[in-house]
Amino acid sequence: MSHSEVAFQKIDATDIKPLTNIMKRAFDEDSKQYLGIEEGGPPGYDDGTFLTKYALDSSSQAFKILMENKLIGAVILWIGEDGNNYLGNIFVDPLFQDKGIGTKVWKEIEGRYPETKKWTTETPGFSKRNHNFYVNKCGFKVIKILKPGDREEESYILEKVIE
Repeated sequence: MSHSEVAFQKIDATDIKPLTNIMKRAFDEDSKQYLGIEEGGPPGYDDGTFLTKYALDSSSQAFKILMENKLIGAVILWIGEDGNNYLGNIFVDPLFQDKGIGTKVWKEIEGRYPETKKWTTETPGFSKRNHNFYVNKCGFKVIKILKPGDREEESYILEKVIE
């Protein structure tokens, strides 16, 4: 597998601990960079309960992301029968960020679900790197801002309509 290729494999219970470690590093990196705090993420991001709840949910499609057989992140999706899909979570180890990997992952996701009419996701208002990724790299548009102006609680709802 060349350095630029990414592979997906279904997440199982044995992946929760190593993925939680990566998720914690990724979310804490954003919290440090944008909020000036050492740690921060959604409830359970740092103890495995987030990934256990969502990645092992039978209604989600959850994949670990591998590069050269090395675990580097994960993605959790909900695929609607009506073509309206939800990107619940995507994260890449900070050591592998800003190298185009997230964009490759997103292209792979879009290729796997060609019946999609619309993707929806949500991201923290403070995470400017996420906004750049979703809007400029993946083609999402911000459709709503929740709790605008609240530094820690502000959230962007984004959509990508597939023409």
